[in-house]
Amino acid sequence: MDLIKVAEQSLAVENNHPAFESGDTVTVAYRIKEGNKERVQLYRGIVIKITGHGDKKRFTVRKMSDNVGVERIFPLDSPFIESIEVNKVGKVRRAKLYYLRSRTGKKARIKEKRV
Repeated sequence: MDLIKVAEQSLAVENNHPAFESGDTVTVAYRIKEGNKERVQLYRGIVIKITGHGDKKRFTVRKMSDNVGVERIFPLDSPFIESIEVNKVGKVRRAKLYYLRSRTGKKARIKEKRV
C-alpha cells in the first residue's frame, strides 16, 4: 500500500493554483493542441461548482458567449492548465450555483466581495 502512495506522489504534478470558491470569476489559461501546434486559450467565467476531493477535484466554469451559456469542466490537477487567475471574489451563499443557468442579464450578476 505504501508503494502505491509513493508512486502516486512521484507522478503528481505540483500545481500552485490560487484558492477560489464558487461564485468567483476566474480566467483559466488552458493549453490546446491542434494538429502539431500548441496554443494557450484563455477561458474567463464564473465558477458555478467545485466537486471531488483530494487530487481528483474538478471545477465548472460558466461564461456567456454570444448570448449562449457555455460551461466547461476543468480537472484541477490537469497538466494542460497553465494558470488560474482570480479576477473577482463573489459573494454567494451556496456552493452550487445552478440557478445562474436560467438567468440572463442583470439577474445573473453576482455581488463582489470587498477584500
